[in-house]
Amino acid sequence: MAETIIEPIESYGLSKRSKVRTLFSRIGIVGCGKEGSVIATTAALNGVEVVFLEPTPEKISNALQRIESKLDKKIENWGLTLNEKKTTLGRIRGTSRYEDLKDCEFVIEAIRYDENTGERRVNQRKEVFKLLEETLSPEAIIASNVSTVVVTDLASELQHQERCIGVHFLSNAPESQIIEIVRGLNTSDETYEKVCQFARLINHRYVAVAESSGLLSLRLFLIQLNEACSILMEGLSTVEDIDEVLTVGFGHRQGVFRTADQMGIEKIVNLLENMYQEYGQVKYKPSPVLLRLYRAKHYGISRGKGFYTYDESNNVLR
Repeated sequence: MAETIIEPIESYGLSKRSKVRTLFSRIGIVGCGKEGSVIATTAALNGVEVVFLEPTPEKISNALQRIESKLDKKIENWGLTLNEKKTTLGRIRGTSRYEDLKDCEFVIEAIRYDENTGERRVNQRKEVFKLLEETLSPEAIIASNVSTVVVTDLASELQHQERCIGVHFLSNAPESQIIEIVRGLNTSDETYEKVCQFARLINHRYVAVAESSGLLSLRLFLIQLNEACSILMEGLSTVEDIDEVLTVGFGHRQGVFRTADQMGIEKIVNLLENMYQEYGQVKYKPSPVLLRLYRAKHYGISRGKGFYTYDESNNVLR
């Protein structure tokens, strides 16, 4: 069978002289792991060209496979056609060179967390910001997919700090369509308004959040998770039944333990410890249940075992 040729259909029908470049016609993503691939897929599905950066050809290939898998799942659920999948993939390309991001109007840093510690080092992210400032035009927006790190700190050594901002995609909640937009101390009104426009462009709602550890989403979710772990420790109920109360009783798409397994226990423990150091409140201290799973390296879906046990297709084993 002949290999399928994937090309962006936007290249046809207009001469280069006739093409009008619109705001956010092309965005960049530094790091296309679990979170970056969600952002890339979402943007491409809504007509935006995406250039993502990974350090090696192998990681570029893995990222493309990850994105294709997300699109295949949409096809299985009747949310996408095969032709739409080909068109979407045609809008996405990978690179290992920062120079290939120079024409992007908006670049989002989404580098991976450390698989063993759940950390995403601030110094590493600062270095990404510096390289992006050297590469992009002064008008281009530099963003970070932040959750606990303060964007003002990431931008502190840059010349054009007014174009730096934080965005937090809730990538661990299936089909989530909301973004937390975080203004740094020096973020301009123009930058904020443009990012709000981008959120609307990709059919997402958005909320403005002041710089803070955990923002809105994680502070709400992680406290709920800690309380669910306390209920589990007291022997009042089971993992499955607690999740069922949340899904059936409160209409959540999935339970708190399923979401925790998707996020990664190693990441959650690190987030809680950061928030505990920031706020000094016991409610943010990681539950002994989470620490036990973390020490056993039962990180969730990534390791096949967390609160639930998973098969190779990431389905829960009953």
